[in-house]
Amino acid sequence: MERGQSAPAIFDRALLRRRLARAAARGAPDFLLARAADDLADRLAGIKRPFPRSLDLCTPAANFAQTVIAGGRPAPLRAGRFYEAGVDLVAEEEALPFAAEAFDLIVSGFALQWVDDLPGALAQARRMLAPDGLFLACFPGGASLIELRAALAQAEDEISGGASPRVSPFVDLRDLGGLLQRAGFALPVTDVDSFTLRYDSMFALCAELRAMGAANVLTQRSRKPLRRAILLRAAEIYATRFSDADGRVRATMELVWLSGWAPHESQQKPLQPGSAQMRLADALKPKDG
Repeated sequence: MERGQSAPAIFDRALLRRRLARAAARGAPDFLLARAADDLADRLAGIKRPFPRSLDLCTPAANFAQTVIAGGRPAPLRAGRFYEAGVDLVAEEEALPFAAEAFDLIVSGFALQWVDDLPGALAQARRMLAPDGLFLACFPGGASLIELRAALAQAEDEISGGASPRVSPFVDLRDLGGLLQRAGFALPVTDVDSFTLRYDSMFALCAELRAMGAANVLTQRSRKPLRRAILLRAAEIYATRFSDADGRVRATMELVWLSGWAPHESQQKPLQPGSAQMRLADALKPKDG
C-alpha cells in the first residue's frame, strides 16, 4: 500500500532510517522508552484479555515488545524501519503489508511522530485490528522541547533575520481524539504524561537528541549548518530564559497516549438522544435528609 498522494512529505524518511539505525548501533539512550514501557505495562495490566496476535509497530527498541511478553501474552510481531536484532520485518508505518483484522493488539512507541500522514496511519492500524482489538500508541506531543524551539528561533532571527525549522513539529493532544474517531476507533481515549528533563546546557540536550537519532529530519530543513554565532546565542538565550537556580536548563517533554478499540457489538454504546430516564434539573435537586 502506498502513502496517500495528498499527504505532503514532511519528513525525510531515508535520513530518519539512517539516523535511527546509527543510534541503535551505538546504544541509543532509552530512558524515555523505558518510562513509556512502564506506563504501557500499567495500561495492559488492567485488561484481562490474552491478545494472542499482536504487533509492535515500529517502536525503535524492544521495550514495548518485552512489556507485552512480561504481561503473560505471546510475543508480538515486531515491525521496524530497519533491520536490527529482534525485528521480524521492515515496514513503513504508512504502508503496512498486513491483512485486515490480522491482530488483536497493536502497540507503538515513539514512532508515529515521524509519519507524514497520521490520519492515514491510524486508519491502517484500525483496519488491521480484529473486532474488539486494542490499539495503544505513545509519542512526543505538542509541548515537547518548546524551550529548544524558542531559543533556536530567537537566536537565528536575531542574527540571520529569519528562522528555519530546526525541531520537528509535534501533534497537539487536542487534535488526537478527533483523529482516532475519524480513523474508525471506538471508545477513543487520549491523555498525556508531562514532565521536565534537566541538562547542564542546551548543547548537552542536543547531544542526547542526536544520540537518540532524533535530530532534525524535516524535508524543509535548512541544508546549511547553523553558524557558531547562532548556536552560542541560542545557548545563551536558553540559559537565560529556561534555567534553574543551580544553572541547569529545563527541557519540557510531553508523551501523549492514544488508545482505541476496533468496534464490536459487546462494547458499551453511548445513550441515544432522548433516552434519559430523568431530567437533568431533577437530578441536580438536593436530596431530603
